[in-house]
Amino acid sequence: MINHKLVLPEHLNHYGYLFGGYLLHWVDEYAYITANLDFRGNRFVTIGLDNVVFRRSIRLGSVLKFDINRSKLGRTSVGYNVKVYSDSIEFGTEELVFDTNITFVNIDEDGTKMEIETAPSEHDEQGE
Repeated sequence: MINHKLVLPEHLNHYGYLFGGYLLHWVDEYAYITANLDFRGNRFVTIGLDNVVFRRSIRLGSVLKFDINRSKLGRTSVGYNVKVYSDSIEFGTEELVFDTNITFVNIDEDGTKMEIETAPSEHDEQGE
């Protein structure tokens, strides 16, 4: 699944660069949406991100592209690889600025792990 985000002034630190926490927030949010579209009716919570390393600085006006792909499926958990690119609208180029693997676990109302219902979703049927 592909998502985009425009970096605005409120996302910047006093040096004019994107706060890393915003990027992590967007990665978590967009991957969570993808998991819920892939497996409707489940209750996912984030349990981990791998290798949080910011490869490049991100400036005001950057258009970030989030490319999210399922990388593993377990009995109670699902993982996604997330690649974030900074797209240059002016030059038509993109540069990888961040990538990670994020894992979600499916829980019941009491917070106990439970098996993921794996019925095909509309998202899967569309080949995304």
